[in-house]
Amino acid sequence: MTANDHCTIAIEANGRPLDVPAGATVRDVVRLLGADPDERGVAVALDGAVVPRSRWSLTAVLALQRVEVVRATAGG
Repeated sequence: MTANDHCTIAIEANGRPLDVPAGATVRDVVRLLGADPDERGVAVALDGAVVPRSRWSLTAVLALQRVEVVRATAGG
């Protein structure tokens, strides 16, 4: 994160409002939602578009964007 950590922006994360530090990346939001960004089976969509894992640390989340973090689970 950046020097703007003391400022926050409002986003929608998994259908709920969430304040995150300004300058937060997709990877940061994954962590804030309690998922391990290094765990297999985690996927992220930003405003409905899938973000490749290789871009999570490079993709900033902007105010009012929608972030969906999904974890695959085994079983039936």
